[in-house]
Amino acid sequence: MMDQKRIAGEKACEWIKDGMIIGLGTGSTVYYTIEKLGKMVQNGLNITGVATSEQTAEQAGNLGIPLKSLNDVSMIDLTIDGADEVDTQFQGIKGGGGALLREKMVAEASLLNIWVVGEDKLVDTLGKFPLPIEVVPFGWRQIEQTLKKEGIQTKLRKQENEEVYQTNNGNYILDIINQIYTNPVSWQEKLAQIPGIVEHGLFLNYVDIVICGKENGEIEIIKK
Repeated sequence: MMDQKRIAGEKACEWIKDGMIIGLGTGSTVYYTIEKLGKMVQNGLNITGVATSEQTAEQAGNLGIPLKSLNDVSMIDLTIDGADEVDTQFQGIKGGGGALLREKMVAEASLLNIWVVGEDKLVDTLGKFPLPIEVVPFGWRQIEQTLKKEGIQTKLRKQENEEVYQTNNGNYILDIINQIYTNPVSWQEKLAQIPGIVEHGLFLNYVDIVICGKENGEIEIIKK
């Protein structure tokens, strides 16, 4: 599995050119992208990174990758990120690492979005992976109850020590479980109507290129 992630993550660096502003995603696959990018910067590549999480910012900073905040750039040339699921229509679920809000904001500002995944992330229909929704702590139980009334099961995300997980934005995450998304657009519209939901993990019509690392060591480039 680690080899799938590594080969996909490192392959994405081939799209990076000198002078670019690069969105740096969050997660176990894009970790390898950032590691390789750090070596490229040490060898003279001139780029600026925009991190999607504090975890990514720390990794990039330790590697000497120059960083700016999203507020300090007018646009992003290329963002490389992971995904928890990608379907045959190029729609995805993201947010397993808890960075969905910042990831979506950076993706929205990007001219090109690349996702790096292992082949286990490719699905026919979204829903095997729980769908994260980022909610404000104030009244999160009301959101839970609103969804429950519609037959939607959720689980409050917690850390290993059973403390409630908090995002970099100070919010909670409810993971929607046991749900298949045959019509993700209608789900996006439904979730947008519920006050207190800051963002959801449906990433629809964002990705341009999917780089898939396979168990046999091959790489598949899937373009929209």
